[in-house]
Amino acid sequence: MNTQVALDKGSIALSLACAVHCLALPVIIVMSPALIGYAIADESFHRWLAFAVLPLSVVALTMGCRKHRTNSVFALGVVGLVTIVLTALFGHDVLGEAGEKVATVIGAGMIAIAHYRNYRLCQQQHKHIALLRYVMTHR
Repeated sequence: MNTQVALDKGSIALSLACAVHCLALPVIIVMSPALIGYAIADESFHRWLAFAVLPLSVVALTMGCRKHRTNSVFALGVVGLVTIVLTALFGHDVLGEAGEKVATVIGAGMIAIAHYRNYRLCQQQHKHIALLRYVMTHR
C-alpha cells in the first residue's frame, strides 16, 4: 500500500473517530467508569483528534490531488478540516454542546468523503495508467 492510500485511510479513520466520539460520548460516559469517561470527555481529547487528522489529511489530499487533479476534493477536505479545527478550538463556547457536536460530525463527514473520493480517484488514475502501459507494450 502506498503512502497516499495509507494516509487517506488513516485520515478517514481519525475523522470517523472524531464523529463517533461526539455522538457516542454520552453513552460511553454512562456505561463506563468515571475515570475512563473523563479521559475521553476532556476537550483536549477533541483537540488532539482534530490536530491529529490535520497533517495526515493535508498530506494525503495534496498527494492525491497531484495525481488526479480534482481540486474540489482538496477544497472539500480543507473545509472539513477548518470546520473540525475551529469547532475543537471554539465550538463549545460559540455553538454550545449540541452545536459543537453537529459541527464536528459535519466536518468529520466532509473529511471522510473527501478522502474516500481522493482514494477512489487515485485508484481510477492508477487503473488508467496501467491500461495505457498495457496498450503501449502490446501494440
